[in-house]
Amino acid sequence: MSSHGGNSSAANDPRQPSTAKPYVPPAVSPQELPIDYAGFIAVIFGIAGVLFRYKLSSWVAIIFCAQSLSNMKNIETDLKQVSMAMMFAIMGLVSNYFGPARPGTQRG
Repeated sequence: MSSHGGNSSAANDPRQPSTAKPYVPPAVSPQELPIDYAGFIAVIFGIAGVLFRYKLSSWVAIIFCAQSLSNMKNIETDLKQVSMAMMFAIMGLVSNYFGPARPGTQRG
């Protein structure tokens, strides 16, 4: 059986340029967007870098900030979270490299 002669098959043929429609993504509210795990992990590592003065934690927070920026879905909510994580990461690095030395450690 061949469907070459039917008029309805020609109207539904996706190969016809006249029937092609551009894809419109469905509207999703900001509350229904998936969680940005990279941004959340960046905040956690950034806070740990500031509070516990771990250099590695601050560097990991910057890496997760970059990942979160590259995968940003919602500009308003994600940018707030990424900017906060970046602030914590930068504060941690500045306090680690330019602040007073921790007791019991030597700089060198």
